[in-house]
Amino acid sequence: MLHPPQTVSIRFVHSILTGVKSRGLCCEPFLVDVGIAPELLEQLDARVTLDQYAALFKALTNSLDDDLLGLLGRPLRRGSFALIARSALGAETLEVAIRRVARTFRLLQDDVAFESVRQGELAGLVLRFDRPAEMQAVFLHELLLRTTWRFLAWLVGGQLPARRFDFAFAPPPHAEGYEKVFPAARHFHCAQSGFWFDVGHLKNAVRRDEAALRTFLADGQVNILIPPRREDAFGTRVRAWLQQAQPAWPDLVATAGALHVTVSTLQRRLALEGTSFQTLKDELRRDTAIVRLSTSTVSLAALSEELGFADSSAFQRAFKSWTGSAPGIYRRSGRR
Repeated sequence: MLHPPQTVSIRFVHSILTGVKSRGLCCEPFLVDVGIAPELLEQLDARVTLDQYAALFKALTNSLDDDLLGLLGRPLRRGSFALIARSALGAETLEVAIRRVARTFRLLQDDVAFESVRQGELAGLVLRFDRPAEMQAVFLHELLLRTTWRFLAWLVGGQLPARRFDFAFAPPPHAEGYEKVFPAARHFHCAQSGFWFDVGHLKNAVRRDEAALRTFLADGQVNILIPPRREDAFGTRVRAWLQQAQPAWPDLVATAGALHVTVSTLQRRLALEGTSFQTLKDELRRDTAIVRLSTSTVSLAALSEELGFADSSAFQRAFKSWTGSAPGIYRRSGRR
C-alpha cells in the first residue's frame, strides 16, 4: 500500500521549541537549518513536513546535547535514550522491560519518574513529577508518553494497543492533532499523565535484540516522533487510492467503485472515523503541495495541474485557505 505524504501542524513545532525558548536561545537558526521558514510560526494553520519536524528534533538534540531538549533541570545527555532502550533488551516480558526502563530513566535524572500501575483490567505507566516547574511543560508530557509507548510497542513486536491516554493539563491549542499521535481515548485535567493498555499485554514476550535496536535507533526520530498510520483504517485506504490515482483525482462515486463499496458505505465508514471524503482529499492535496513546494522546483502551474485544479489562481486560493499562507513561503523555506 502506498504511503501518502504527511505534514505536522506548526503548533507541534512551537511545542518542540519550548526548551530552546526557556533557555533564552534564538529559534530562527534551528528552523532555517531544516528548511522551515521562521515566519510560519506566526501562521496558526501552517504545517511542516514530517521530515522537517524530525530533522528539527534531531538538530535540537544535537545542539543542546539533551535527548529531552532542555525541558528538565538536568540535561538527559545524547545517547541516554539508547542506554534506556538497551536496558530493556533481554527482559523476558514487557512487565520486566517496563521495570528496567523506569529504573534506568530514574538513574539519569531527578525531576520525573515512570510509575507502573494497575487499574482493574488495565495496566498503565504514569509520570510522577518531583518539581512543579517541569510538570507545567506540556511538550515534556507529550514527548515522554509518545516515546515510551512507541518504544514499548516496538519492543514486543510492534503492537501495544493503548486503551486511553491521560494528561495532567487542559487541552492545548494543538490538541486537535492528538488523534494521530495518541490514538485512543484521551482524558485531560487528570492527576497524572500516562497511558493504559490491557493488563494481559504485560506477559507479552520481548522480541527485539541488539541488532534490531541498532536499526531502530538509526532512524530514531522518525520511529518515535512520527505517528504510524493505521493500515486497517478505511481512511488510509481512501488516501492511498487517491494518491495512486493522481493526477486524475477521482470523485466520491469513482472512489467508492474502486474500493468495491457503495457511496453510502464509504461515507458512513469515514464518518465513523471522524472524517469525510472531501476532507481526506483536501488534506492529501495540502500535504502533497507542502512536500512538493519544500523539496522541489516544480512550478505553481504544474503543481496546480498535478493536484487537479483548473488553474494556478484556484490552487493558490485553496492553499491559503488550508495553511493561512501563500505557496511562496514554503518554496522559500525549501530553498533554504
